[in-house]
Amino acid sequence: MQRSVTALLDELAPERVLTRGEQVRPPIEQHRTPTGCVLQAASAAVSVSWFAEGTPDATLGELRVIVWRGTVSRRGTTRPERATMVKEIVLHPIERSPNECLWRATDGAEYDTAALAAYCVALLDEQVRTSS
Repeated sequence: MQRSVTALLDELAPERVLTRGEQVRPPIEQHRTPTGCVLQAASAAVSVSWFAEGTPDATLGELRVIVWRGTVSRRGTTRPERATMVKEIVLHPIERSPNECLWRATDGAEYDTAALAAYCVALLDEQVRTSS
């Protein structure tokens, strides 16, 4: 599972390489943690969080994708306004092989890692358009 989670996070928010000099802020900021990431646009965000602890319903863990209106605060930062959750999608991994898994949403939709990354970006794009 951890390989699939890492592959998804690498797709959405690759680990940053530290460089000297001024950094240009991209239109979508990518913030990474060991168990998730936040894609932050000017007026919306998508957060992806992996919870490895199994529950009776999800013994392999679960992935939560949340679409936000506004700016999501990260640890150690403060924002004058709070982000509002617009949509939450819970996905559970389905092992296909030791190196690959599918992600099944509670509505039955299934995604491989690349398709789920594209879906997360599409969710952010859609929320940016509706927030503008």
